[in-house]
Amino acid sequence: MPGVADALDGTALLNWGRHTLTALERHRDEINALNVFPVADSDTGTNLLSTMRAAVRGAEAAIDAPIPSAGVYGGRVADGESAQTEALRLQVGATDMATPASPDRGPAIAEHRALSAHGVMAAMARAATMGARGNSGIILSQVLRGVADAVADGPLTAEALRFALRQAARLVREALSSPVEGTMLTILDRAAERAADASERDLLGVALAAADGAVKALGETPAQLGVLREAGVVDAGARGLLVLLDELVAAAGGSAPARPVYRRGAPEERPSRVPDRPATDVSVIAEESAAADRSDFSADGSGGGAEYPAGAAKSGEAASNPIAPVSNPGAVLPTSAVRPVGELAPRSAWGSGAPHYEVMFLVRASDDLRIGELRDQLGALGDSVVVVGDGEETWSAHVHCGDAGAAVEAGLAAGVLSGIRIEILDDSGHTPTGKADRAILAVAAGTGAVRLFEDAGAVVLEGAVTADVLLEAIRRVPQREVLVLPNGALPAHELVAVSVAARDGQREVLMLPCGSMVQGLAALSMHDAGRAAADDAFAMSEAAAGTRWGALRVAPERSLTMVGMCGAGDGLGLVGHDVVVIDSDVRAAGRTLLDRMLGLGGELVTMLLGGDAPEGLSDDLTAHVAAGFPGVEVVVYPGGQAGDLVQIGVE
Repeated sequence: MPGVADALDGTALLNWGRHTLTALERHRDEINALNVFPVADSDTGTNLLSTMRAAVRGAEAAIDAPIPSAGVYGGRVADGESAQTEALRLQVGATDMATPASPDRGPAIAEHRALSAHGVMAAMARAATMGARGNSGIILSQVLRGVADAVADGPLTAEALRFALRQAARLVREALSSPVEGTMLTILDRAAERAADASERDLLGVALAAADGAVKALGETPAQLGVLREAGVVDAGARGLLVLLDELVAAAGGSAPARPVYRRGAPEERPSRVPDRPATDVSVIAEESAAADRSDFSADGSGGGAEYPAGAAKSGEAASNPIAPVSNPGAVLPTSAVRPVGELAPRSAWGSGAPHYEVMFLVRASDDLRIGELRDQLGALGDSVVVVGDGEETWSAHVHCGDAGAAVEAGLAAGVLSGIRIEILDDSGHTPTGKADRAILAVAAGTGAVRLFEDAGAVVLEGAVTADVLLEAIRRVPQREVLVLPNGALPAHELVAVSVAARDGQREVLMLPCGSMVQGLAALSMHDAGRAAADDAFAMSEAAAGTRWGALRVAPERSLTMVGMCGAGDGLGLVGHDVVVIDSDVRAAGRTLLDRMLGLGGELVTMLLGGDAPEGLSDDLTAHVAAGFPGVEVVVYPGGQAGDLVQIGVE
């Protein structure tokens, strides 16, 4: 069959990841609305999307892939582990001796040589593990790890896919303290079984069999899990896994099967894609293979609807946090006293009146024995326990519990922790039935920075911004609630005036205290459209306030600063709006600035590179942080802004 691949090499697998990312973006709201288990917080689609985005960016960083001109996958994540990253790059750069993959659906990596399937998937699995969000994100990371294990010696073939699904199912079951049927776990098992039993010997046939097994199992999830049956939904994470498998069918050269829109009570058919049928039972699943939401491969290898437009996330949707680091800088451990790890609070301690927390962290410098003990200890604390590894001696842990401090203490006993995230869970059982009527309006400068804000779901205002321009932009936003990230564009008194003028009986406008784009990105990473506007604004404002920001600039002329006289061409380090460093060597000024900013502590450094940043500046500054501040994570994004060579945020 023309266009059908016998095997997928690294290039094809990276394209599969990219197209899965786009598909998860398309289905995010649908999956979020299904989310009632284990907590009805409507974030499963967002968590899967964010985790897959981390995976794709991890693979792109490992091969130093250029930013696609029409894409959303920019930025290089520097984690301070140069040897490991270099090893991944060597793996990724190897050439698979395999049958060429199906025609490339995305031109972004067409210029690269053939990539090692194992290198690409190992990088994706590791990045997904480190950047996983939520229970579903951690499970997704193990699916990717299963594929990575399957392609250790070559491309993804039919037999390798069978092994990948079996391996992923095994890894997930081992990672869960209390496996629950009717979830992603069950769907993964059924997909692996159908793939193993398939009579087809080609990759497309096996991928179709796996997807068919998954969709049948998805329809049966309400019968297996009472909370799903009561809500009239299928499992949200399982729906997301089906997206992954459908995209694999397309990557193998087929047409991604048409699926209904799953909603409360019944799947809602896509009228232009699937024939009408009564929608009376959630288990009624469309099993026909028809045209996908996007057109199939064209003759020139480009996918008609599979491009990556900047700003693909829509205003008002729950942000997928593409720029969110793993850590939550504002988290305070909610425990009245630190107890020894052996004295864990029993699960009954977090009753219906007590706050419940989702706790996630990364563990290094550990071993399988201590990780097993950690899994048991977290299981004694709460539920939804998942502890998984990336195959490179890093583990990601997740738990829902009533004592976040005890969970972190358990992690500390297992190894070295980083990326600690603590979030309060909504225990009301209420699940939002739709998107909030809310928009985020962000002021940004620079192509890369604009893309970051757009990817996170913000409406972006570019160019010279005055009070009148900002007011007009707010009035053009159709949503009733508007949260504004001014990012230092206007002084406070002008922002107050704009806010007052923009309010009317039909619109609520909230200005957030963001003095720079890095503070705006930190705030946006905490956006949750499922919260009330005031609560959302408060959480975002806390994130902005918890981010110390600075900038590295070149002095345009001789002038007097608060720390002395500078000459034209000198490097200036600013904390906030105040110059604190002057050095004739711009790079030295940047290093000193980081020392000053990190001298007060910090877990995460975010750098937004300007359009005039000298080559190698980010590598120089990243290496300086790694050498002087072990354990501090560094994330670098191309911002493209004028003026600042780099904006720095410390959280």
